[in-house]
Amino acid sequence: MLRNTILFIIRFLVGGLFIFSGLIKVNDPVGTAIKLEEYFDVFSYDIAPFFEYFKAFALEIGVVMVVAEVVLGIMLILGVRLKFTVWALSLMILFFTFLTFYSAYFNKVTDCGCFGDAIKLTPWESFYKDIVLLILIAVLFIFRNKLESNEQGWAAWTVRVSLVLSVVLAITAIRNLPFIDFRAYKEGVNIPQAMQPSAPLEYSYIMTKDGQEFVFDQYPSDESYEFVDMKLKNEDALPKISDFAVWNEEGDFTAEILSGNKAVILVTYLSKINTSYLEAFDEMVAGLQSSNIEVVFVAASSEEEIQTFLAGRNWKITSYQADATVVKTIMRSNPGLMLLKEGSVLKKYHFRNTPSAETIKSLY
Repeated sequence: MLRNTILFIIRFLVGGLFIFSGLIKVNDPVGTAIKLEEYFDVFSYDIAPFFEYFKAFALEIGVVMVVAEVVLGIMLILGVRLKFTVWALSLMILFFTFLTFYSAYFNKVTDCGCFGDAIKLTPWESFYKDIVLLILIAVLFIFRNKLESNEQGWAAWTVRVSLVLSVVLAITAIRNLPFIDFRAYKEGVNIPQAMQPSAPLEYSYIMTKDGQEFVFDQYPSDESYEFVDMKLKNEDALPKISDFAVWNEEGDFTAEILSGNKAVILVTYLSKINTSYLEAFDEMVAGLQSSNIEVVFVAASSEEEIQTFLAGRNWKITSYQADATVVKTIMRSNPGLMLLKEGSVLKKYHFRNTPSAETIKSLY
């Protein structure tokens, strides 16, 4: 029957998109938690103060959300408990549509994180994507009583296994680092090169004259034209990294940290640093003191906090400050370790996997 064929196609498309989106975020639940914290921050100011309390549970909420995306997508395609699945997906897409509309209309969170760091969408692109999904799920909702659930045992067991695997993968990614790094600072990237345009930037210039609008590829020398706006024509040539910088009380040291051999200890907020594995860092710092690898400490904290922490650990190393968003983008671990060679990212380590000084030396 034509209706059943159309409904199955819709189920396959919606389910596949939810599985794809969920798996990308299961790969990096910490990134999802960071994005949720941004939303909770905005909502606590714009809607109600109680949203501030959700920030403490952003990681747990993120794990539930991304696992639910994967499992519900599989349930929809396999036809397991379809009425429940359609209800759950309807509520989820309404929530997502609200988030993306809020981001787009009020320009509050400029990246919804719909597909993690793998696929970047503008706020309005994210909203339009959710509108299409909302329409497709609405069709399933209207015909939910016509959908026949798959009662076969293998389908139910597939859902159970996918649930367990998704949770295990999410926890593993949290306790280590993302399995696949989609960020601009992934291993192998040369940061100085990524900070430069991949090609000369080209602009078009919008001008007016005598009430008419004109567009030029070169800025006109005729002073009778009035400038209105300029637009970048090759956005894909923009630098992949535009916000990397480190500094201290003596000035900017971005160029210095991107030269030579560096073992960079990265910390978001010192007040939230995990102290359980710092002994491994102590041994690493001591073991690299007489090598050609300089250990550098970078934190999104005040100079006073940084110096107090370093004195407490007896780390006599160079320290810099950095923006918290940049540190979180580079490293999904607090603290974490990034090895640089002339600005190229050699390796990144979660604090649970801190390498020995000898291992680090063998990489250079």
